[in-house]
Amino acid sequence: MSEIQSTNAMTFQNPPNTAEKSANDAVAGYSGRDFSKGAQPMLRRRFRLGEALVQGFLFACGALSIVTTLGIIYTLGHDALNFFLTPEVTLAEFFGTTTWQPQIDKFGIWALVSATITTSAIAILIALPLGIAVAIYLSEYASPKARGILKPILEILAGIPTVVYGYFALLFVTPILQNIFGNNIQVYNMLSAGLVMGIMILPLISSMSEDALSAVPRSLREAAYAMGATKLESSLQVVLPAALSGIGAALILGISRAVGETMIVAVAAGAGPNFSFNPLDAAETMTGHIARISGGDLSYNTIDYTSLFAIALMLFLVTLVLNLISQYIVNRFRERYE
Repeated sequence: MSEIQSTNAMTFQNPPNTAEKSANDAVAGYSGRDFSKGAQPMLRRRFRLGEALVQGFLFACGALSIVTTLGIIYTLGHDALNFFLTPEVTLAEFFGTTTWQPQIDKFGIWALVSATITTSAIAILIALPLGIAVAIYLSEYASPKARGILKPILEILAGIPTVVYGYFALLFVTPILQNIFGNNIQVYNMLSAGLVMGIMILPLISSMSEDALSAVPRSLREAAYAMGATKLESSLQVVLPAALSGIGAALILGISRAVGETMIVAVAAGAGPNFSFNPLDAAETMTGHIARISGGDLSYNTIDYTSLFAIALMLFLVTLVLNLISQYIVNRFRERYE
């Protein structure tokens, strides 16, 4: 009797796993191997031509961006190196003087950098507070109907050609500034160009700032309201600090956009290098100088020709550093919520 009970107990303790046996039989039948004795099945992914083509196309798109960047670096670096190897050019003169006149072998880059800094600073001073204010309104205050009206208007501003902005600065903004400042302001000046550049980059800063504000969890707002905060206090003291990393990234990208702008400064700021930080003066930025000189009759491989690549390399390095700073700000100050 005890032997029968022991046999039944063993039967109930180790019941046959019919599902596992069926799976092993199916795999064994597919691969031709016997897995009933504990061998591990080796499944092979079936080759699909369409999936392989899509994967190859996506890889080619990613590789193309890298190859394009390397090509830009090589082109700028090669011709800029030819410029710096010219006996008339020295690094001390290039980075340490303030006169840019290649016709008389004067290559002080600060004559162009000063105008670039001035116009970009004016643009940021206009675009940053307005962009943050628009972002706060769209994120915290605007109704769906108001948001549906304002967002397309901002998108229209972003889609206007920059040459239109340039003539708007020259023919509309400059006369207004002349009525305010009188003869102290020139027809071509950095102030009007900077103001219109601020309007141009306003959609970029406001859109990115709104995305950062909208990403803040609703629970933070509700906690602020529970503590008795008003909507304005919640927006400025809770939501805005929580979205600071995204707003900082928008600021850096806005600066990059302003530094790289060409047509507005080429039309409205002036057409001659001038070391000046006075926004009422006429001056030429790095991009404006490249646009003006490259449109003339330049002989290939002359010092005037290679100097353009040295300026372009400076612009490339400045925008690269600004983008790296933007990535650092996002990664360093990003708030993570569960």
